[in-house]
Amino acid sequence: MSVYAVKTTASQERTVADMVISREEADIHAALAPDSLTSYVMVEAAGPAAIERALEDIPHARNLVPGESSLAEVEHFLSPKPDVEGIAEGDIVELIAGPFKGEKARVQRIDEGKDQVTVELYEATVPIPVTVRGDQIRVLDSEER
Repeated sequence: MSVYAVKTTASQERTVADMVISREEADIHAALAPDSLTSYVMVEAAGPAAIERALEDIPHARNLVPGESSLAEVEHFLSPKPDVEGIAEGDIVELIAGPFKGEKARVQRIDEGKDQVTVELYEATVPIPVTVRGDQIRVLDSEER
């Protein structure tokens, strides 16, 4: 099987992927719309003709990009990146969700297995460690830089 790229309207990748899969085309096996890939959907199919037939009635699908890819080339889109990747102990972060939203804190500990970070709030009179999910913080200043 080969993987083909389909050009789409921006922000309509998931809609196009859902519509491609909902077509009852026997030669189309899968559709992938990764968040990190804007305006493109990856479709696994037996050949480009099956994709072109499916794209005829899909409103936000622009065209099929010439050429094909192997599964190895799109494999990195299949495994999610951990939210705590790129965060180090001692980094200054801002909480972007939860009860302490908008507060600045320093990273004390990182639990990659649970995708959680323990931080200590700057503005608190008593230093209290708070554990939050990795997607609830944004790095402001890193000591590595």
